[in-house]
Amino acid sequence: MSDIVYIGMDLGTSRTSITTSNGVRTTVWSYVGYPKDHVAKKKMGGRDIIYGEEALTNRLSLNLFRPLAGSSVKKKGAKDSAEIKKAVKDLVEYIVAQAKVPKGSTIYAVIGAPAEASVDGKALIIEAASAVCDSVIVTSEPFCVAYGLDFLDGTLVIDIGAGTTDLCRLHGTMPQAEDQRTHEIAGDAIDTLLATLIKEKYPEAQFSINMIRGFKEKFSSVSTRMDEAVVEMPVAGKPQKFNVTELIYKACYSMVPPTVAALQDLIATYDPEFQAQMRNHILLGGGGSQIKGLGLAIEKALEEYGGGKVTTVEEPQYAGSNGALKVALDMPEDFWKEFRTTRG
Repeated sequence: MSDIVYIGMDLGTSRTSITTSNGVRTTVWSYVGYPKDHVAKKKMGGRDIIYGEEALTNRLSLNLFRPLAGSSVKKKGAKDSAEIKKAVKDLVEYIVAQAKVPKGSTIYAVIGAPAEASVDGKALIIEAASAVCDSVIVTSEPFCVAYGLDFLDGTLVIDIGAGTTDLCRLHGTMPQAEDQRTHEIAGDAIDTLLATLIKEKYPEAQFSINMIRGFKEKFSSVSTRMDEAVVEMPVAGKPQKFNVTELIYKACYSMVPPTVAALQDLIATYDPEFQAQMRNHILLGGGGSQIKGLGLAIEKALEEYGGGKVTTVEEPQYAGSNGALKVALDMPEDFWKEFRTTRG
């Protein structure tokens, strides 16, 4: 019998992380690029596909895809073009390749998806992974975060990614559809709002969405005592400095009201005897959890509903993939046989 390698994957709109049973742990930027012409292909060393941060850096030479953004994986009702399906498949194959699985090994993968991912979205993930994995299980990203930390009872999990904010209610069993919520005010929406606010206040400034994302990742905060955020943007080709402190605060805070509304909905529809326990056991994860002061801002907004206690995960980059790996390792062998793919 061949050796089995288990893979836990947190499939993210901007970044995808994997943790494996053979000791690999890495993060890949969720970008795929294809050279535009023979000159671009020569520049890229003759390669047909470029991945990750390298693809983003060389985007002017490539037909660049961020395939999970706007796909059926992240957006309900989205229709996946043939190009998007190919890019998702290429990305998943590249990510699995980073696991450095010995030839001939059996690969079992648990892949985290948004809490309310559509049937089409889950099917797209399974189809993409089937070429490189022997068995694939798709489960909720926030559930993976909670499972990895053994927060399985009386816990509300918030997982903030680039495309979606996913919430999940844990009460000692596998979560059902009614235990999960998703909204789309997450990293990408913050970037879009920040770009709009900057354009309104500083119409002369020139910027790209990647510059905006960089500003957010460096200065993001919803603290009333946040550090001053001064950034550099060109004006007619000449670099100038702009104070965007208030704008970053406003853009980042935009995710607090819909998140609190979803939390309160999950609490209000839970057994009333245990609502207080759950409200005081909220786990905050995902890349967006690194926004300074976010946990305190959510607690403050929950005061009108009776208060709450938010704990931020210590390792947001790998909390999802670590949990997915733990799910994989704990899964009975019979389950893996049930979810066999047609690898190869």
